[in-house]
Order: sequence, then C-alpha cells, then structure tokens
Amino acid sequence: MTTVNEDDLDWEEYDRGENAFRRKELANATDAEQLGCSLYELDPGKRSWPYHYHTANEEAVYVLSGSGLLRGDDGEQDIGAGDFVALPADESGGHQLVNDGDEVLRYLMVSTMEEPDVTVYPEMEKFGVYVGSPPGGREERTFQGYFPLDADVEYWDE
Repeated sequence: MTTVNEDDLDWEEYDRGENAFRRKELANATDAEQLGCSLYELDPGKRSWPYHYHTANEEAVYVLSGSGLLRGDDGEQDIGAGDFVALPADESGGHQLVNDGDEVLRYLMVSTMEEPDVTVYPEMEKFGVYVGSPPGGREERTFQGYFPLDADVEYWDE
C-alpha cells in the first residue's frame, strides 16, 4: 500500500485563457489501478476543463474550500466547502467548475478509470476517444483522437 501526501507532489499548471487551474494527480502517485483522484485549485474568475461528459467514467467532485459554480446538464448550481456531487457516465453528468468567488476553489475530482472512454464536449462540438488508457490514465494509449460531433459516415462505402 502506497501513501502519498499532497505536499510531496508538484502542481501541474494548465492555462488556456479562462480555463486555467492547478492539478496534483493523487491516485497516480499511489497503487490505484481502477480509481482516479486529483486535487485541483481554481483561482477566482477561472474555469476548469471545458464543459464535458464521459460515456464510460463516472466522476465526483468534493469541495474542500472556497466556493464556485457547477455548470451541469440541468443548469448551474452554487457549490462550496463540504459539497459532494456525483456525475454519472452519460449526458446527465455533464460538468464544468467555475470559480465565481473571491478565493481559491480547492476540490477533489474522483473518477472510475474505465477504458475505452468517449468524452463529449458539446460546446466545442467535438468528442474524444481514449483506448488503452482512460482520461487521466497512466498507461500508453493504443488509440486516441478528437473528432467533430458531426463526423458521421456510412458503415459501407457506396
């Protein structure tokens, strides 16, 4: 059994304009194989990953400190320290965190680590496919790619 302390891990910085956050991959630093868990910090005025949902992986958010907004399939809701939200592996689990408060929003994101997974980004009009290792996984992927949502072709060439 491997124990890791968050202080022993370096922050990974992601900065894509309004989508900017810090992440420590806690589960990847342990013996976890079927469970993902990352610690996130989101500064005021920033957003997490683009709005998305997974088709194979259930996720959950647990807020440690601060407050913000959870954009979901059924609208927006305020979240704050102590709140836990389960995000099903389907369209109803669509989510994005937004820090609309005045202090850093710290939260844990937990997920199953199923593969293959298709992640849908409705606002970006694309989807991602991950085979060989799920999103956030440690192994090398045998296939991955991002495609337009309307990239539909007939099975048989005519």
